[in-house]
Amino acid sequence: READQAKYKATCNEYIRTGLGRNPTIQFLLKRLHEHGCDPPKGFISCVDCGDDIQAGGGFGVLEETTISKNTNNTAQNNSTTTTKNAIEQCMTSAKEAEARRKRETEGDVKLRLLPEIFLCQQHLRDETHAHLSLTHELIHAIDLCRTKMDPVNNCVHQACTEIRASNLSGECDWFEEFNAGRVGQYLGHGKACVKRRALLSVKANPNCKDGCTAEEAVQAAFERCYKDTFPFDRHPNLKF
Repeated sequence: READQAKYKATCNEYIRTGLGRNPTIQFLLKRLHEHGCDPPKGFISCVDCGDDIQAGGGFGVLEETTISKNTNNTAQNNSTTTTKNAIEQCMTSAKEAEARRKRETEGDVKLRLLPEIFLCQQHLRDETHAHLSLTHELIHAIDLCRTKMDPVNNCVHQACTEIRASNLSGECDWFEEFNAGRVGQYLGHGKACVKRRALLSVKANPNCKDGCTAEEAVQAAFERCYKDTFPFDRHPNLKF
């Protein structure tokens, strides 16, 4: 496995290099991040082993967990401890662990905050195009986190909106991408259906939004407004059927 992962990582890093060096959409999004005062930190984009259970091309953000100390009267004190899971640890977080973390936050024992970081799942990238689409998707999330005070960890509608925008603007729901994946059931209107499907899957993966009704309601509430929002592009960057 180590030999395979080393090969996957080398290929993934090459995809990142070509994306940063010659993909105009990726270059444009990084430029807009800089113009909005959100300079990506060193190591902002990385390739990681996401394990065999997660089939995504990548992900955005690592969770910072701040433990809130309480005195004997059960009120919060100023002193607290903060831990941050790196991308690999976050990939390996089980549903049971995520649920336990959500419960701790609900009970006021911890505060969760999303820190900007992009990771590509090195063993799940089909080719360079897939890697660049995944990177574009995650950069849309970075743009959204930069320009707004969104809280996609705890607010299901916030997460639904950024997932809708990322799937719509990245090109992942392009007709040819869907056709090659065997998921085109209709010629007209496939784009919206694809975006909604992908957004719903992502929102359902959030322990705070795992209830089917909650996730579906969040996507429905955010869909029309966020689907039409093409920021930071002046118009939709990809031709859609």
